[in-house]
Amino acid sequence: MAKFVLYLLVFFSALFLAGKVSSTSSPIEFIKVSCQATRYPDLCVQCLSGYASAIQQNDQHLALTALSVSLARARSATEYVKKLSKVRGIKPREYQAVKDCIENMGDSVDRLSQSIKELGRMGRAVGRDFMWRMSNVQTWVSAALTDENTCVDGFAGRRMDGNVKAAIKRKITDVARVTSNALALVNRFASKNKAASGKKP
Repeated sequence: MAKFVLYLLVFFSALFLAGKVSSTSSPIEFIKVSCQATRYPDLCVQCLSGYASAIQQNDQHLALTALSVSLARARSATEYVKKLSKVRGIKPREYQAVKDCIENMGDSVDRLSQSIKELGRMGRAVGRDFMWRMSNVQTWVSAALTDENTCVDGFAGRRMDGNVKAAIKRKITDVARVTSNALALVNRFASKNKAASGKKP
């Protein structure tokens, strides 16, 4: 019996210490752990670690920051693609793909902007209000990712091979990966809040 009591004391002490460690872990550790839920965790940490002081250990701040980084990269990539449309010697087929890509990226920027505004307006939303707003954010971010992938798909096929395709694919693929990570963190935030809501009486 004494051994059993001793075992329980050790077990609960370990739980207590684990709780203290997790509650006092640094914002950087929080970001690293959270980024494990993404498809590109190293890129996730690289993009977000510089904002650790703003993120702290807040899942909503983490998702908002990830979306903001994605939006900034999408805007930068859009300007980059616009410049490529003016490159000398661009083929008609390439020019059309570039024009389509600019339109796709413009849509992506709009949808990421909408998602940031909606997530920022959520405040202490709960229940159906939270679910509705969260659904909007998830839909827009998912659509933004589709837009980015559609841009890259527009350059499919060997006939499109060349410097223009390589440059755009490299730039937009980076944006798509960052957006994919942002979507994963948005979904993580949504899941954690749904679970917390479900525990309430």
